[in-house]
Amino acid sequence: MDSSHMTSLPEDITDDQPPQPASVFASVPQRPPTKSSSEKYAPLDWSSYFDKEDDVAIPESNDVFHVYMAGTEGPVVFCLHGGGYSGLSFSVSAGIIKEKARVVAMDLRGHGKSVTDNDFDLSVETLCNDVLAVIKELYGDSPPAIILVGHSMGGSIAVHVAAKRLLSTLAGLIVVDVVEGTAMASLIHMQQILSNRMHHFSSIEKAIEWSVRAGTLRNIDSARVSVPATLKYDDSKKCYVYRTELEKTEQYWKGWYEGLSDKFLSSPVPKLLLLAGTDRLDKSLTIGQMQGKFQMIVVRHTGHAIQEDVPDEFATLVVNFISRNQIGPNGVVIPGLLKPAFSKP
Repeated sequence: MDSSHMTSLPEDITDDQPPQPASVFASVPQRPPTKSSSEKYAPLDWSSYFDKEDDVAIPESNDVFHVYMAGTEGPVVFCLHGGGYSGLSFSVSAGIIKEKARVVAMDLRGHGKSVTDNDFDLSVETLCNDVLAVIKELYGDSPPAIILVGHSMGGSIAVHVAAKRLLSTLAGLIVVDVVEGTAMASLIHMQQILSNRMHHFSSIEKAIEWSVRAGTLRNIDSARVSVPATLKYDDSKKCYVYRTELEKTEQYWKGWYEGLSDKFLSSPVPKLLLLAGTDRLDKSLTIGQMQGKFQMIVVRHTGHAIQEDVPDEFATLVVNFISRNQIGPNGVVIPGLLKPAFSKP
């Protein structure tokens, strides 16, 4: 790999500066040394947030999906990440949510540590089937109450899974910063956006640093745990590259978002839409929100990855959603009733 193609970012000030000569200002305390770039952007292990990881093999296939799990009680907050991210995108928030509920975050096909026969088949149908297959392998025919949480592409998959009405214990749906109108309009720019990214990194630390400095992620701790899972080492180029080649999946992008608003509105479970800006609402959702069909919260001072940029606030919103809708381990418990409100169709 020609080093001229590597973009290096300016290092932070390190603490190995030469001693300064004594002066009349010698009594002024020196500013504490700043951590070097390699320390500041060093990877963090997922085990600080999740309790365990596992591989879920799907019967009668060669597909194995990687999942991260946290918590031991309450309903299951089942997290689906965006395109190019991984299950670890929910790490820091999972470390908080697990005090009140269980959290499962899977690496979708072609992402993270999941391995499938066709990593490039990111069609909405295939991704939905993957999610349903993983849930069935984890919980059999008697799953606990499940709140589907999806970010960006994962949000569209969560909506499509809910629309299939195959999850008998689906108790809630939380969609993070994806709206049909805005997403469809942005598709024509996606290839340009992907090509403008930095594609080669001399180290994992450099990739983490770039993601923070470029504004892709705004929380250093979250980036330190989530970015490494989005990379792989390329022996031929002698550098790190993206694990997921999104630019090769363009044929599926439209299918993620087409008809998304109506599917979201028609889902019979409690719904929450988290947005980074109100400009993202399209007509169907604007009308639906005015009719009280779902709850919408605009999370200020954040980028596209709300769950990473403000994990504390995101976790609080998820826990409040569970509490407000009285979602227990086995479903929505209505005061005065002892049985779940949701049953098999």
